[in-house]
Amino acid sequence: MKEKSIYWSVIVPCYNEAKRINNLVEIVQHLRGLDKTWELIVVNDGSRNDTLTKLRVLNKKFPFRLITYKTNRGKGYAVKTGMLKAVGKYRLFLDVDLSTPIAQMEKLNESIIRYDVVIGTRKLKGAKVLVHQPLIREKLGVAFTFLSQLVLNTNISDFTCGFKSFSGEASERIFQKTRIYRWGFDSEVLFLAKKYGFSIKEVPVVWKNDDRTKVRFPNDIFNSFRELLAIRYFDWFKNQY
Repeated sequence: MKEKSIYWSVIVPCYNEAKRINNLVEIVQHLRGLDKTWELIVVNDGSRNDTLTKLRVLNKKFPFRLITYKTNRGKGYAVKTGMLKAVGKYRLFLDVDLSTPIAQMEKLNESIIRYDVVIGTRKLKGAKVLVHQPLIREKLGVAFTFLSQLVLNTNISDFTCGFKSFSGEASERIFQKTRIYRWGFDSEVLFLAKKYGFSIKEVPVVWKNDDRTKVRFPNDIFNSFRELLAIRYFDWFKNQY
């Protein structure tokens, strides 16, 4: 398969995901059923358990590109690494827990040819939340969305749904510039998409909460807010974007 012929690049970041790594099998099986060419890129973000060992075993059976490094840098860094290594015409990243099932990428087909950035949302009409987060997490999520809209002046209903696709051009322009690698990285990505004039479309998706989330409250909410302020600082005072 020539690189220039790849239609879909799918990027999956992994950190200490030994218990969920077999979900990659479902992803591969779905991609094999597409009528488009594809590549799967799995980024091991410095896992400290046996995630890498299991990935290498799985890689002997299933076709994916494995990128790994020793130091944990954050999901945003892992996604950035995968996006900049990808060569697909369209590039999607999703979580290995499949909180948004891989089959939901079919909902993106109509929009990706009309918009530069197409993202899943749990907040618009047509979305289905099969398993809700605990109430306190949902409320904090609403607060974070409001803060992201306010601080970044970006009107997005759902910043943190881990199901986002980009045209090749948008991916390369945006991810070359990202600097936020932890919980605020989604907001930075969408801020940059708007700043650079890329069109954005939100598509309602199916989503379910996984109780094994790595989000830690309230620390990660405070850190996320701090990262929102950092985005503005990099933009206004450091001319980093």
